[in-house]
Amino acid sequence: MTEPPEVAKASHEVVRMARDAGVWVFGGGLERQQASVVATDGTVTDGPYPETKAVLGGFSVIDVPPREDALEWAAKMAAACRCAQEVREIMTDPTV
Repeated sequence: MTEPPEVAKASHEVVRMARDAGVWVFGGGLERQQASVVATDGTVTDGPYPETKAVLGGFSVIDVPPREDALEWAAKMAAACRCAQEVREIMTDPTV
């Protein structure tokens, strides 16, 4: 089993590589798994509660044109942190 300091070192190395490549935008680990939902009327409730045992430990935002490049970076991150990565595309504002 890999020790957490080894995982942190490997993960930081991938982030450094992404910065050097000019694709890193932002990322970070999550403080805790607790989530809150704020409704349109301002009401706050706990949740949502995922139906899976998987947890979200953090996220990374990278800026690469083709999805294939994003999948390659996700593979590097998965190997570094020893956990699967979920890849999603973020819609951008075309007026900016």
